[in-house]
Amino acid sequence: MRRRDFLTAAAGSAGAAGATALLGGCAGSADGASGPLQYLSLAWQKESIEVNKALVAAWNEHNPSARVRYVQGSWESVHDQLLTSFEGGEAPDVIHDEANDLTDFAHGGYLADLRPLLPPDLKRQISRANWDTATIEGGVYGVPFLHDPRVLVANRKLLERSGVRTPTVQRPWSWEEFEDAAKELTVRGRTYGVAWSMKEPVNQSVNLTLSTGGAVFHRERGKDVIRFDEPDSAVAELIHRQVNTDRTAARSSLGMAGSDTLPGFFAGRYAILPLNFSFRQQVRQQAPDGFEWVTLPMPAGRGAPGGGQLQGVSPQTLSVAQDTSRKKAAMAFIAFMTRPDHMARLAKGDWLVPAGTEALRDPALDTAEHGWRTGLRTASDLRASPVLGVRGYPEWKDKVATPAFQEYYAGSIGLRALRAKLVDDGNRILARYQR
Repeated sequence: MRRRDFLTAAAGSAGAAGATALLGGCAGSADGASGPLQYLSLAWQKESIEVNKALVAAWNEHNPSARVRYVQGSWESVHDQLLTSFEGGEAPDVIHDEANDLTDFAHGGYLADLRPLLPPDLKRQISRANWDTATIEGGVYGVPFLHDPRVLVANRKLLERSGVRTPTVQRPWSWEEFEDAAKELTVRGRTYGVAWSMKEPVNQSVNLTLSTGGAVFHRERGKDVIRFDEPDSAVAELIHRQVNTDRTAARSSLGMAGSDTLPGFFAGRYAILPLNFSFRQQVRQQAPDGFEWVTLPMPAGRGAPGGGQLQGVSPQTLSVAQDTSRKKAAMAFIAFMTRPDHMARLAKGDWLVPAGTEALRDPALDTAEHGWRTGLRTASDLRASPVLGVRGYPEWKDKVATPAFQEYYAGSIGLRALRAKLVDDGNRILARYQR
């Protein structure tokens, strides 16, 4: 997700266009103790906004001397808006963002290192693998609290009619089985086995390399370098085959966002959609009467670490502005928001996977309905996306990787040309950031 425009606290929807939030009197205030703490929330779904506001109200009721003001933001370009507020000394005290954004802000000195502030209970409930997603050069710059892993959303009737084995978290398809299943599910002129939505191809292409033992971004002699060897390219090669050789994946979906594939999915045009876990909400809301769907785990790589089920993620995080004079109060509020029961409520409102071990066991989430249990069972396989902490990644993604992957998946270039673009051009970009 990329994000744009802060919205005013009074805005009824995070999607209201053109609205702005005035963040003056926040972290950079001359009197750091005056006024409420500013909490920038990027919640955008109705249920999620309601939960966030309810939790803020509960906090304020019990903490009158450390009140919090809810400030509604938007995902579309929060990075640019935050950078402006940081440089102007008017950043919110508590910042909701995603781990992808933390690297530049941490290096710029805009975010507080949370290590001396973290309460022991909060440290314990979030695993080391999760803390790694917000750790940059040894410092912790955010509390990871919500994940949006990739899953397969499948047409149940088409799946059963094909006779292919239905995968489970305990026994997922291998990538080879997935490729075979797509062939069985493909009916020429009627149904494609799979639709890969590749309007933004980079994050999913990189994150899924963990399932085959790759990473794309590697550390060599203390520096980040890009490689695109066989473990790094295996999933990309499979997608390329499905589109250009097997014809089991729809070429037309390559320019689509995930939501764009749903009408074709409901019409039986696509049997399987690899999507983020949160898309289940749209599937439930938009599916026609009688349409049956099921959530399945992503395929696993043979012989790869973690049983081939690892995938990279960039979780949603809560951070504290470096300039705020009320870091302890801000951290106390974050600890309140990420209590196990509260984290579970936030996850349910956003249709996401909580990062906390106790929240994962919440009965409201641990259910087979709408595929919740499938997503929760993937939590132990989630790792920090290889792109996290890499300086220069946004430039590589926008200028090099996005057009290169799009050309490769469409069949305009081959694997050798893709590798040259990603590696040669990419390492030149990374080198500029690591001098």
